[in-house]
Parts: sequence; C-alpha cells; structure tokens
Amino acid sequence: MSDEHADHPDTAHTRPDTVSDETVRALGALSEALETTERARGALYTFHQLTGGADFQLGDAVRLLREAGHDRAADLVEREIVGRNVIPGHWTFQIVEAYDRTYYRPFAETERRLTDELAAGRTHLYEAELKEARRTRGRPDHTARPGARPEER
Repeated sequence: MSDEHADHPDTAHTRPDTVSDETVRALGALSEALETTERARGALYTFHQLTGGADFQLGDAVRLLREAGHDRAADLVEREIVGRNVIPGHWTFQIVEAYDRTYYRPFAETERRLTDELAAGRTHLYEAELKEARRTRGRPDHTARPGARPEER
C-alpha cells in the first residue's frame, strides 16, 4: 500500500513533535470554547431572525385589526410595537453586529493566532488524537482520513 493511502492521519491533524500533551489539551479546550461561542452566535442570529419575523407578523396583525374595524387597536400596535427597539437604541441587527465586533471576531482571531503559534496552525489535534485512539483499524468507515483505505487483513 502506498504511503499516500496509508491508514494514518494526515499531516494537518498530526501534532508537531514540539507540542506537548498539555498544549494539545489547552488548545482543544480553547477550540471547544470557540465552538460554544459559535453556537451562541447562531442563537443570536436565531433571535435576530425570529424577532424580525415577529415584527413583520405584527404588520399582518395591524392589517387584520384594521380589516376587522379595530382601527384604534391597530394604531396602538403599530405605534407602540411595530419597529420598536428590542433594547434601548438597538434593533437586533445592531446587537449581532456589536457581538461580532466586540466578542466573536476577537475570540476567533485569538484562537487562530494561538493555534498558529503553539501548534504550527494545525487544528483539531485533540479530536484527531481521540479519533486515532478510538477507531478500529482495518474496518470500513474507521479510516484515519477521507480517501484512506482500510488496512488489508
């Protein structure tokens, strides 16, 4: 079997010789925290989209109130709720922008910088080593990487 198809992790997921177990664990924890932040960011976008959708639904409610002859009620909803800030001075897009600018991007840039500095830019080393420890060599769908063939038995 050629080295190209050998059933071992690719270089991008193999720790450099100078990287300690402690560093792999620390970078794994940092990466996991960033992944949690990605999920939080997704929830923030969900909040943004749901709130925007609700605002358009309010427009429909205003129209239906008017069609039902409830102009005063429609005026109240339109004046007090439609287009209202969700927190003082902010629509949801402004919250998303502030989160990205103030927290998410600096976090992602710091994680990338430390991965570059401490592990030669190699990502997911912790997970790659878990995969190596847990997979069954020689079995289909237990290969080290895409395109690798299981070892001959």
